[in-house]
Amino acid sequence: MSGSSNGFHRRKVRIPEGVDLHARPAGLLVRAAAEQGTPITLHANGRDADATSILQVLALGATGGSEVELEASGENASAALDAIASLIEALS
Repeated sequence: MSGSSNGFHRRKVRIPEGVDLHARPAGLLVRAAAEQGTPITLHANGRDADATSILQVLALGATGGSEVELEASGENASAALDAIASLIEALS
């Protein structure tokens, strides 16, 4: 699911079953988010995290099968969300 309102783009993505956002997958996500050139926020389990902060991403406690909402704004927001959503869906 994706959408845009007030200049913010949002997309929901499900973490693959059996994959938790622990150190290795979170590290991959943080590095990819840092390369996007636009701020990205993750929302899961009632918490928010700056996608470029490993500690914040780990603190989400997101586990396999759970849904994460991605949010970004700016010129590259849609492409950035595409990249991060693809990375999350491909985690193993």
